[in-house]
Amino acid sequence: MIIWLNGTFGAGKTSVATELVGSLPDARQFDPEWVGYMLKANLADEDIIDFQQLPPWRTLVPVVMAEVAALTGQHLIAVQAVLVESYWRELLAGLRASRLDVLHILLHADPAVLEQRIRADQVERDACQWRLDHLSEFVAARPWMEAAADLVVDSTAMSVRAVAELIESAVRPRLESAAAALSVAEPR
Repeated sequence: MIIWLNGTFGAGKTSVATELVGSLPDARQFDPEWVGYMLKANLADEDIIDFQQLPPWRTLVPVVMAEVAALTGQHLIAVQAVLVESYWRELLAGLRASRLDVLHILLHADPAVLEQRIRADQVERDACQWRLDHLSEFVAARPWMEAAADLVVDSTAMSVRAVAELIESAVRPRLESAAAALSVAEPR
């Protein structure tokens, strides 16, 4: 299973993913940005503003995720904001073509709280202004993101643990169903 945490900066995606990896059995975090970094490094002569604009990124992310899931036998928790609807549709089609069950979760928070969280981030301080400048893109994308999400979570007043528990309650039945189907399919 792929648990894709979507949403803007400051919504809590990375913190929630870390919490989920610690509480869900056989789960591993997967960062689609590394596929983008690889492409940027190998296409340094191309004028690339955002690697998500590259069709190879949208093609390779599902392939790499399928390979990692097959190699490890683990569920992957992806932390990546995808704000362009057509890009999300391409990624989802690629994941489904690989026969991966995808749970798309949208995390969002009140704009004032997002700004506060972005300004408080000590890990990537250099990205602060860029993130603040791009909050409007999330606001514009939010309607389609909500419609495309399997679960929408407002993290404004929730702890990371509470958000993770809400997601776990949505994930566990799907994991149990998949495990039951697998045990029925295995010969004895």
